[in-house]
Amino acid sequence: MFKKVAPYIGKYKKYTVLAAVLMCIGIVANIVPYFFLYQIISPLTRGEHVSLQYVMIRVVAVLICELIYSIAYIRGLIYSHVSAYNTLKNLRASLQGKLEKQSLGNISELGTGRIKKIFTDDIDQIEILLAHAIPEGIANVLIPVLIIIVLFVVDWRMGLLSLVPIIAGLFAMGMMMKAGFEKMNAYYESAAKMNNTIIEYVNGMEVVKVFNKDGDSYKKFGETVRQYRDFTIAWYKVCWPWMAAYSSILPCVAMLIIPVGSAMVISGALTLDKLILVLCLSFAVGPSFLKALNFAGKFPQLDYKITELEKLMDHPPLKEGTNGFKGDSCDVSFENVRFSYEDNEVLHGINLELKQGTTTALVGESGSGKSTLAKLLVHYYDLDGGAIKIGGQDITDMSLEALNDRVAFVSQEQFLFNTTLYDNILIGKPGATKEQVMEAARRAQCEEFLNRLPDGINTMAGDGGKQLSGGERQRISLARAILKDAPIVVLDEATAFMDPENEEKLNAALDEIMKNKTVLVIAHRLSTVKNADRICVIKDGQCIAEDSHDNLINISPEYRKFWEASVSAGAWKIKEA
Repeated sequence: MFKKVAPYIGKYKKYTVLAAVLMCIGIVANIVPYFFLYQIISPLTRGEHVSLQYVMIRVVAVLICELIYSIAYIRGLIYSHVSAYNTLKNLRASLQGKLEKQSLGNISELGTGRIKKIFTDDIDQIEILLAHAIPEGIANVLIPVLIIIVLFVVDWRMGLLSLVPIIAGLFAMGMMMKAGFEKMNAYYESAAKMNNTIIEYVNGMEVVKVFNKDGDSYKKFGETVRQYRDFTIAWYKVCWPWMAAYSSILPCVAMLIIPVGSAMVISGALTLDKLILVLCLSFAVGPSFLKALNFAGKFPQLDYKITELEKLMDHPPLKEGTNGFKGDSCDVSFENVRFSYEDNEVLHGINLELKQGTTTALVGESGSGKSTLAKLLVHYYDLDGGAIKIGGQDITDMSLEALNDRVAFVSQEQFLFNTTLYDNILIGKPGATKEQVMEAARRAQCEEFLNRLPDGINTMAGDGGKQLSGGERQRISLARAILKDAPIVVLDEATAFMDPENEEKLNAALDEIMKNKTVLVIAHRLSTVKNADRICVIKDGQCIAEDSHDNLINISPEYRKFWEASVSAGAWKIKEA
């Protein structure tokens, strides 16, 4: 297990070694007082006179040992924690790098709850391994082993007796770890599920309240929490008896030494002096072993967590090149594109040509594959087959930075950071001037609501942009895309939350910024894409027709059905009483 974490320790490995050495010194200093105690008791059992000076020297020696123990052990803990937390920093940085190389689709499938648990809870648990289990475990095992060797030197029979409770305790520990490991996978799966459910429950609270779904939502929430509770209790029920057994047996190394040793002294087979020495030393064995084995109980959990981290890190990275953009134009071509969600193929050999300076719209039923095509263009996933090219260059041949420089993506659900609206727009082009940012906001029709805000464009967006309405968030996102001024624009239901009063203005702004750009538009309201240069009808993952609106009305029954439904929806109004 340590080998899995060792590569992330780097230059701080020496601190872990130094911590183990200091802790060994500390534990030795904590054990030596038992020898001084023997030196005080042994003369008394023989009826010898013991002076006050003799006793005080040993008392002072005990105090010095305790001081050495405190300094060495605490210093060892300091070094171990320096090593541990720097290792966790390196581990998180490496994990972040791995995540950045994965597809956004894979990250979304993991769920925010699981990612949060991995980055915080699971990685924090590794601190126990690095800061405590390794240095303290080594010290708390090594020193008792040396004491047992000394017991064998004093009297081999006493040494054997001291091993009996240790072996019994180790057996109980092994049974606990075996029983607990069998239920561990189910326990951690339920914990990850609970994390995702809690986040979903909190984020969806507004919808739950508005549609009076408290009962259904809380039922799901309650079932997930109860499942976690049941798995946890089941795990502990299996472990508790064995935990109680080794916790009771291990500290009692003297359990057999006292009765058997006393009988041997009475029979003359052992001197009282040796029995006292063995007893004094035995008191130092049990607590150290117990502390070490308490860490051992954490190892199966840590092994599971590290294995989960490795699975996440070993997930195939997104296929990405290192080249910049080398295409000869901003034409986009989808060539026999195939894609599956797990084992379900949703795109079956799509072929599309998006000419530079033209607008192509994708229409079709929900789930037909429109948004998937848009996400594939921005390399949200890797393809199962085929290729997507820009100006003749495969997008997997260029770096993500180069691809992102060429494409601006505005989706239906846009995330705003909890910073000023100005900074949220500036993300589109970090080096832009204030005048460029303000111009982008104006062209995205943001001025109207910015003038109403107390701090204008310097107003904080709130967590996820909660200070703004859905339409306002989309206009800020559009301003971000306008500022970026990428030659290829992808709009995935970008006007979904737009109010009717501003839709006409926004469409005019969109027409303006789309000039001389390659544009891919996805919209359910066909009136917004009626004037597109070309409209592609997507059904069941295939392009079944493509042409202008006027031609599609005549040649495509599927498109005509969509258009008639769109017209009917647009003419709908509340009946007057």
